[in-house]
Amino acid sequence: MKTVLINAEPKPIEINTNETALLVIDMQNDFMCKGGYGEFLGNDPEVLQRAIVPAQTVLARARELGMLVLHTREGHLSDLSDCPKTKLERWPEGHRIGDMGPMGRILIRGEKGHSIIDDMAPLESEIVIDKPGKNAFYKTNLEEILHVNKMVNIFMVGVTTDICCSATISSGNDRGFNMIVVSDAVASYDENRHKASLDIIKAQGGILGWVASSSDVINGLK
Repeated sequence: MKTVLINAEPKPIEINTNETALLVIDMQNDFMCKGGYGEFLGNDPEVLQRAIVPAQTVLARARELGMLVLHTREGHLSDLSDCPKTKLERWPEGHRIGDMGPMGRILIRGEKGHSIIDDMAPLESEIVIDKPGKNAFYKTNLEEILHVNKMVNIFMVGVTTDICCSATISSGNDRGFNMIVVSDAVASYDENRHKASLDIIKAQGGILGWVASSSDVINGLK
């Protein structure tokens, strides 16, 4: 058991590393890479790529310490039976979940776009959670895994800050976990939304969690 202090906003947080997991959110080809679905929708995936190196440093340290590491992928079953009609029909035909995109069928499990980027590839020993929604706790066994492993604190890296990360942070907070977002290891297609999301998390004394830079996390985990 090792207790360390992480310099964070709105205030430092003391954690036991044996009770701390790293959650890597949706670092998938479709969101992170040129030719992926994100670019297909008019976004610049290179904006997200700036989170890769900071996320790699945190991931490497978590592995050195033997921390529980979990990766998520957003995607649906090939028959779309887990995709609500309201979500499916939100975009015009040709841009919908299940339609053919630059890297295979859009947000369908098993397609090239659904895979995690090579730079953040999970080890065989690490858990990969396929989620049908933005929130990683929704219709997954994430909460059960965390409780079985007696986790209390969750470091978060990944994309996007304002959507899947924010949805998971709020849900994790409601479930009693200390959510610690690594500010430069998460990213959004829009910088204003990225900053606003981090501001909301740490507002009012940390109403949803903590925000810490990758350097502060690494320094705290020495």
